[in-house]
Amino acid sequence: MKIALVAHDKKKAEMIEFAKTHQDLLAQCQLTATGTTGKLIQQHVGLPVTALLSGPIGGDQQIGSLVATQNLDMIIFLRDPLTAQAHEPDIAALLRVCDVHNVPLATNRQSAEILMAYVKLCLEGGEDQANLTS
Repeated sequence: MKIALVAHDKKKAEMIEFAKTHQDLLAQCQLTATGTTGKLIQQHVGLPVTALLSGPIGGDQQIGSLVATQNLDMIIFLRDPLTAQAHEPDIAALLRVCDVHNVPLATNRQSAEILMAYVKLCLEGGEDQANLTS
């Protein structure tokens, strides 16, 4: 399963904790992340992650490109709803492309947990991965 991990600055510690909690499952997936988030996950969790550019300098758009080309199965994007983001148009575009291409997107910890329950089900062979988008 191909999963992108993205976290705003104030959510990076939460993303690291999330990745530690789900380390065994995430280790079985192909992970991509925006730059800083990816590097932090590699350093603190030890998972292999393809780190793209930082979100504000094009990483969000790179993740969106992977969605548009059907190279991602889901995105975990821990957003900070209380802090204005200079690259808000890029974030909105990423959310939109997920909706256009029917790619699941978790924007908070609880929805991320729900997606990870699905990942676990798929990896255990209890659910056809293709059912996610049908």
